[in-house]
Amino acid sequence: MSEYKLCVIPGDGVGREVIPCAVEVIQHVLPSVAIVSADAGWDCFTRTGNALPPATLAAIQDCGAALFGAVSSPSHKVEGYRSPIVQMRQHFNLYANLRPTRELNLSGHDAAGQPGIDLLIVRENTQGLYIGREYMRGDEAIAERVITSEASTRIGRVAFDLAVSRLRRQVTIVHKANILPVTDGVFRDAVRAVGAAYPDVKIDEVLVDTAAMLLASKPRQFDVIVSTNLFGDILSDVASVWGGGMGVAPALNLGDSVAIAEPVHGSAPDISGRNIANPAGAILSAAMLLRYRWKLVDEAERVERAVFTAISHGIRTADLGGQATTSAMAHHILDLL
Repeated sequence: MSEYKLCVIPGDGVGREVIPCAVEVIQHVLPSVAIVSADAGWDCFTRTGNALPPATLAAIQDCGAALFGAVSSPSHKVEGYRSPIVQMRQHFNLYANLRPTRELNLSGHDAAGQPGIDLLIVRENTQGLYIGREYMRGDEAIAERVITSEASTRIGRVAFDLAVSRLRRQVTIVHKANILPVTDGVFRDAVRAVGAAYPDVKIDEVLVDTAAMLLASKPRQFDVIVSTNLFGDILSDVASVWGGGMGVAPALNLGDSVAIAEPVHGSAPDISGRNIANPAGAILSAAMLLRYRWKLVDEAERVERAVFTAISHGIRTADLGGQATTSAMAHHILDLL
């Protein structure tokens, strides 16, 4: 029996096109991996009445690692439907969401004397507004925001542990404690307390609106950013612009015994089935599984290098200004490997 098992959940839309590409890449660098197929998403819900079947949860638990494609969530409330990725995060206590951004230079012109953008956003993944406690009170629509010292300490420890292994060794705490002094105050103070045990890591803090402006204008000043659930979600999408946009952006949901990788793009129904979706985000997400779940750093670096080399060779899908198909880009990455 293989030491490495991967639960593959293509999901909806373009997930069914890009996830098989990522699976091929993992199989190339890790031939012994055992693949287990499972189902989740909106299409699964319309067929079975369940967006995340118990069999899928069992498969993820058994494998300890999963690769999830995309989900077509409705923009209005549908009775009985809950986002499967949110359910997975809560069910497996995937408390850390990791979103790296590495600068993607598509112009061919280097910024003279400027170091490349290489930042990592560490997002608390189980609390905040995403706990799903919304209700009506008369004509008021109310959403509860929950922040605990325990969860904030835990995510702070993840951020500082990762910062220690990076070149710049810097953690920026992003919050809005000037307006939310109780909830964001708890978060900031807990993360700062963790930082006291890491004397070699520089700590600073920035209000979230300022952080958004700086990510859009001066992203090179950041190394590791740690923030709450909603703020981290938004900021990581802002940062992704420097890495080529949502089609290239990878993500990993990390817990103590389970990790679920997912490209951050949606199901993109407008291009689904046309073989033009960018597979880079899915492939780089698979590399994050190699790096953080299985501790196969050399294999992860090989995959990352192949993806960025392919793009530098001009093998680009339409979202990056190219004409390559999904399958052509994936095949070029495999050839480089």
